[in-house]
Formats: sequence, C-alpha cells, structure tokens
Amino acid sequence: MDNERGTVRSARAGVSNAPPHRARLPRSRHPVGEPSIPGPASPWILMYHSVAVEKEDPYRLTVSPERFAEQIAWLHRRGRRGVSVRELMRARALGRDEKLVGLTFDDGYADFARYAVPILQAYGFTATAYVVADLLGRANDWDVEGPRKKLLTVQEVTELAAAGWEIGSHGLGHQALPGLPAEALAVQARESRRLLEEVVGGPVTGFCYPYGAVDLPATLAVRDAGYDYACAIAHSSLTGRFALPRCYVGDRDGAWRLRAKKGRHRLRDAVTELRRARRERRERRERRERLP
Repeated sequence: MDNERGTVRSARAGVSNAPPHRARLPRSRHPVGEPSIPGPASPWILMYHSVAVEKEDPYRLTVSPERFAEQIAWLHRRGRRGVSVRELMRARALGRDEKLVGLTFDDGYADFARYAVPILQAYGFTATAYVVADLLGRANDWDVEGPRKKLLTVQEVTELAAAGWEIGSHGLGHQALPGLPAEALAVQARESRRLLEEVVGGPVTGFCYPYGAVDLPATLAVRDAGYDYACAIAHSSLTGRFALPRCYVGDRDGAWRLRAKKGRHRLRDAVTELRRARRERRERRERRERLP
C-alpha cells in the first residue's frame, strides 16, 4: 500500500517527524499528546489534496473527479457521513461521531471549489479546506516536480466560509515547522490565523501541519496560538488533539483499499495506545524509584 504522501515529501526535504526527547509541558486545557476527547481511538479522518485531472502527478496529490465521486458514494453506502474536522470534534465530544468521517483538503487548491464541493453537496457532506494564508490566489510553487495548480483566491475562501465550509490554517509559505525557532513558529501559527480570520470574518480554529511534519515545539506553538485542534498525518507519541492522524487518499483507492486503510488506522491506533500505556507505566515506575 502506498506511503502517505506528506511523510514521503517531508523526508525528501530533510524534515524529521520524530518527536524530541522528553520536555515539560506547560499546563493547558488540551495537553499535547494526550487524548482530550472521549474514547481512546483517534477519529477517522481522510486526507485529500487536489480533485482534478492531471496527466503527470509525481506526488500523487490528485484524485480525479470520477474517482472522488466513487469514494464519496462508497462512504455514503457504508452509512458514513463526511464532515469537517470542526464538526467531527464537536460530535466526538458529545459521543455522537460513530458514523462520521472527517474530510480534509490540504493546500487550498482552487479545484476544491470547482470539483469537490458539488460532489460533497450532493450527499449532504461537509469538509475542511486548509489554506496557506499568504498564498491565496497564487500557485503551489513549493511542489517543484508537480504540476502547477491554482490556489483558492481570497474571494473564493470568503464565499466558502460563508457557505459553511470550514477553513483552516496551513501556515505561511507552506513551510515545514519542525526545526524552526520559537519566534518563527509563533508567527506561523498566529499570523496565519489572524490573516484567515480577516478573510472569513470569524474564528479559525483548525490547523494542519504542512507536509504533515510535526514535532513537540510545533504542537505547543499551535496550541498556544488558540487553535482548537491540529491535523498531522502519522500516528506518533504526539498523537492527540494537536496531532490528529489522517489517512492519505489517492486516485488508486477504491472500495477495497479504503476498507483496508480503515483497518490499518484502527491497528495503528491500538499500537499507539499500547505504546502510550507502556510509556506511562515506565514513567510512573521511574518516579517511584526516585522517591526517598
């Protein structure tokens, strides 16, 4: 089964997704790396990018409109309803997310409004578009080897938000966050949120890490900027409200592959929780051993 695109591209750029060694976390309503919502498992969130027709697509960013329609129809037949991550998190807090699946679209491509939205509307689904706040109306110049794709304009983002689609932040300049100094991380999180809130005329509460690359300082910066949640890609020791794992979806994913990816998501959840429990037991044992 294919690798998750964000992780692959991060590796190419020399970005490490591995969290740093232990660090003391400041107090927060939503501790980083700990489940702050009911239930031990992570919600099922699908990660899309572009819905269009491309002859060359080396990063496997693009799902054709026909394939996308098949995937959404499959979710509908399975009794699932696609929703924004904002709606998913609210429902999960109330224990009402059993039949919901989060739908996310990274990078803010203009084809989201042209192709994805009409298909989603036909089924009564919603979704989240994560946009790069300072690149609206431009192109995906960060994808050196990929096709040039237009990004949503300021007007299009405004209209989407007014129609009820969640707009989340994808940072500034589509820059990977791990390794940035604290001041730069704060600008990435806070300034991108401020710019988008001016565009949508309301709160922006969701963040998505460019390339899916995340480490502990990045999660702290996002949390401290006032976001309610953040999306990553891979399961890790940081998995929780500010590093939600997601399933990559590509053009090759039909019904069988989607079922397999759902099972893989559950398996990785179980492994992550097992490792978390072992780490907590080890830390409790070490604290007891340090007692006089």
